[in-house]
Amino acid sequence: MAKAGARPLSRPARSAQAGAERRRSARAPFVVRVDYGTVDAFFSEFTSDVNEGGMFIETETPQPPGAAVVLQFRIPGSDSPIRVRGRVVWTSAERASQTPGMGIEFENLDARARAKINAVVRRLRAQPE
Repeated sequence: MAKAGARPLSRPARSAQAGAERRRSARAPFVVRVDYGTVDAFFSEFTSDVNEGGMFIETETPQPPGAAVVLQFRIPGSDSPIRVRGRVVWTSAERASQTPGMGIEFENLDARARAKINAVVRRLRAQPE
């Protein structure tokens, strides 16, 4: 079951404070399409919040905490997609003030992919707002 097209970001990304206490690394905003699958479904959404430890996927239909997902996304400046397994660690469905979605923690991000993500995050943080 495929989700017909992902919606563009129409609301500001969720508050950086929400979930910040759970993060090991700071995140940087950039919009990337993320294709992900669960045991019985495939989806395509957007993320605007990523670091080497995980990402927030904006979706009206988040998977439940603990759900395993397989992700594929391409970061800016990269020729090949990053493929990684992850697990849903929280959702914002019950928080009306936040963009609906789910926080994913990467489980097997290799060193090369981690370095690519870190380079983009560092570059984005260095840019003046």
